[in-house]
Amino acid sequence: MDTQQQNNEHLKKVRELIDDIKIGMMTTVGSDGKLLSRPMATMQVDEAGHLWFFTKKHSPKTEQIDNHQQLVNVSYASVSDASYVSVAGHAEEVDDQAKIDELWSPIAKPWFPEGKEDPNLTLLKVEMDTVEYWDSTSSRMVRLVEMARAILTGDTYKEGENEKVVLH
Repeated sequence: MDTQQQNNEHLKKVRELIDDIKIGMMTTVGSDGKLLSRPMATMQVDEAGHLWFFTKKHSPKTEQIDNHQQLVNVSYASVSDASYVSVAGHAEEVDDQAKIDELWSPIAKPWFPEGKEDPNLTLLKVEMDTVEYWDSTSSRMVRLVEMARAILTGDTYKEGENEKVVLH
């Protein structure tokens, strides 16, 4: 994944967490109003805080995005690191060959056998509206000890860092 320099400290933290996790679950609204999620590899978090993904031009998710005001959520989870990110925003399909060339990775080839010139390849750009993240800077052992302490003493478990960032 390609990450670009962030000026906003909260976005910098979000970018670092997403960079470590890489795969997010993108949720869209189906034609029946139900939420649908699927795994997506984040290709880039750009300097403006946009998330970039490769997708197929003719897919259920692009239709759902077009039909439901582009509303999406992308969630990231690393259970082993106790790091979680939830991005609420708006997605749009972007046909930009220069951006595709910039982001192309051989890892995408199984989904786009014709490579970056695949006629069914397009980009999804997600503009972040609200981001919330949870991150424990402690090791797993420290987290387990803290959890045991909270259970034994009846105190509240101290989870680590939690921030909500409203961007738009």
